Amino acid sequence: MENAGYEKQLQQLDKLAPAGYVLGLHIRYNSATLMFRTYPEEWMNVYTQNGYMMTDPLVAWGVANQGCARWSALGVPDPNEVLKKAREFDLNYGVAVSCGLENSRTIGGFAKSDREFTDQEIQDLHEIVLHMHRETAPAVNLTKTQAEALRLMASGRTTAQAAADLGITERALKNRLKTASERLQTRSIAETIQIATEYKLL
Repeated sequence: MENAGYEKQLQQLDKLAPAGYVLGLHIRYNSATLMFRTYPEEWMNVYTQNGYMMTDPLVAWGVANQGCARWSALGVPDPNEVLKKAREFDLNYGVAVSCGLENSRTIGGFAKSDREFTDQEIQDLHEIVLHMHRETAPAVNLTKTQAEALRLMASGRTTAQAAADLGITERALKNRLKTASERLQTRSIAETIQIATEYKLL
């Protein structure tokens, strides 16, 4: 993946996590918009060949939580002993960082070989990841009519009330909401409103 535009942040991550890291930005349907990897290639090969992503406690924690946690405190089952096997490649201590909505989650794993991350280092990692998450939000737009419909629904209006406010039929309103959902790849009005709010489209 091209690093253009992210050199400063990636250099900071390199310093904070000298043993390596993986950072997936805006993960949707098991695919990240951007992915950065500096873990040892040998470990990445073992990880991929064994399909560890499906049982990786870091990934499971990142999907279920937002914030930061040391690997030693994830509290997630590790049936394939992924973290134990990672230590064979000097990935002895680490931090998981997760942010964003469920259908556009950013998850990162950052490692050191010699010691646990300090609280300050964890805070610095979190701030960098949050910044990159916000700066790499997918470039999507809503039409004026879609945004108006979503704003009314976000204010607590029913579809009948929102349609009346806009002077259109309920069917026309539902069509605007449906096309907004399709554009943002969401599955419900509530999710569409969440994504549109995060992307500052309303």
